[in-house]
Amino acid sequence: MTDSDATTDSPVEGTPLIKPSSTDHPLHEAIVEACRSVYDPEIPVNIYDLGLIYTIDINAENAVHVIMTLTAPGCPVAGEMPGWVADAIEPLPGVKQVDVDLAWEPPWGMEMMSDEARLELGFM
Repeated sequence: MTDSDATTDSPVEGTPLIKPSSTDHPLHEAIVEACRSVYDPEIPVNIYDLGLIYTIDINAENAVHVIMTLTAPGCPVAGEMPGWVADAIEPLPGVKQVDVDLAWEPPWGMEMMSDEARLELGFM
């Protein structure tokens, strides 16, 4: 095995842990606002500002793929929250379909919260 063979299976250095969102897509802001309408029932801050939405990927046919996480794997609404996110996004004009997947890597941390969320929760 050569040195170049050893690196083919490992992640490329500099590759982001979270896939980038389609921020330049015309539907992106409306989808973000829809995500902001969903709340974790135990925390009085929306899931977008909590940093639970990792990626909003919108393809050319306006199909939306959301990758999200939860504050903890044992979250009591783990089975329900992806459906809440899909239900918030699906009615938006122009959205063709929505798929929401849970991811546990990278794990959620308080540093992922927006300044607004930190302020609301008394961390600032």
